[in-house]
Amino acid sequence: MTATPQGAPITIIGGGAIGSAIAYYLTQKAPEQPVVVVERDPSYARASSALSASSIRQQFSSPINIAISQFGVEFLRTIGTRLQVPGEQPDIGLVEAGYLYLASPAGEAVLRDNHAVQRSMGADVALLTPAELRACFPWLSTDGVSLGSLGLSSEGWFDGYSLLQALRRKALAQGVRYVQAEAVGVDTQTGGGVQHIRALRLADGQRLACSAVVNAAGAWARPVAQWLGIDLPVFGKRRTVFHFTCPEALPGCPLLIDPSGIWLRPEGTGFIGGYAPPEDADPNDAPLDPDHAAFEDHVWPTLAERIPAFEALRLRSAWAGYYEMNAFDHNAIVGLHPACDNLYFANGFSGHGLQQCPAIGRGLAELILTGRWQTLDLEPLAFQRLLDNRPLLERNVI
Repeated sequence: MTATPQGAPITIIGGGAIGSAIAYYLTQKAPEQPVVVVERDPSYARASSALSASSIRQQFSSPINIAISQFGVEFLRTIGTRLQVPGEQPDIGLVEAGYLYLASPAGEAVLRDNHAVQRSMGADVALLTPAELRACFPWLSTDGVSLGSLGLSSEGWFDGYSLLQALRRKALAQGVRYVQAEAVGVDTQTGGGVQHIRALRLADGQRLACSAVVNAAGAWARPVAQWLGIDLPVFGKRRTVFHFTCPEALPGCPLLIDPSGIWLRPEGTGFIGGYAPPEDADPNDAPLDPDHAAFEDHVWPTLAERIPAFEALRLRSAWAGYYEMNAFDHNAIVGLHPACDNLYFANGFSGHGLQQCPAIGRGLAELILTGRWQTLDLEPLAFQRLLDNRPLLERNVI
């Protein structure tokens, strides 16, 4: 694998958190390297980065995802220094209040298996019995709960839009050029059966010459891959986030995941929460209209059973955003595809993009500039596993 030559422009399709993190790291590691980010909507009105619940956890079941988030939380803790620009030091409001996974008797063995992997990676996670859960969280009902897994540190939530903007400002300060345009195709040449991108075509007729292209198009990444005849199983799946308040306080409330899959966390003086609908519940790229009926029919009743105080909750607002869902195995797809020697993928994060963007940005910058993974080996996330039909099993998907 050869490195991208310095001096030739690298073009990134998508200026959200993933694309901006890659741009930041490229220009940090190679200050003279021209980098262009093509973003069709600089308001980020539909961007997953802006509509996310913006959280970070160590409680995965696969070592690579744990390692990625371990670097991610270190990055977020030091973001004021890392991403400061003249006259501004960003603050993303990181709150490390932990994740709490609740398991039914049917799910207890999986929770214990996951815990063993997490502890082997040095994650600060504790298993709690129902009695211990009630002692820690008196407001919590443990009916039907066999075991809980609580992150004691390095887990929590933050302001995802502020992270996106901080990455973008820092990238700009380092010389990255952001272009408001829609990418519609590529010009290629073929040698030895492998394609090579020479230019990116824009909707207004312009062509941007480039030595490498990064697909960071989020929920719209699949069409970019199709320009090269590559099947990328990434789809925009609607997820609704509900904002509600409760007259009673819930001291020490973490980000809670119920055995039903419904989740909630504190947000300001209230809470936000949501659920994962069946994968075939919405067509791909469904309109971003909140699913209010799901709250009344499913989410609220379940929350009130788990937290009796939520009988009196009041729904204040709701919004919807896209998960860029990797339908193959719900894990990120990063790096090259053998069909093209200079199209790099950073797609399919399936709801984990914000917490994974620091490590993915750093890793892809290393790969593009040097031809190999350096700081963290991201090969388990490479495209080859899809071609070999080797899913990367991740049991902890929300």
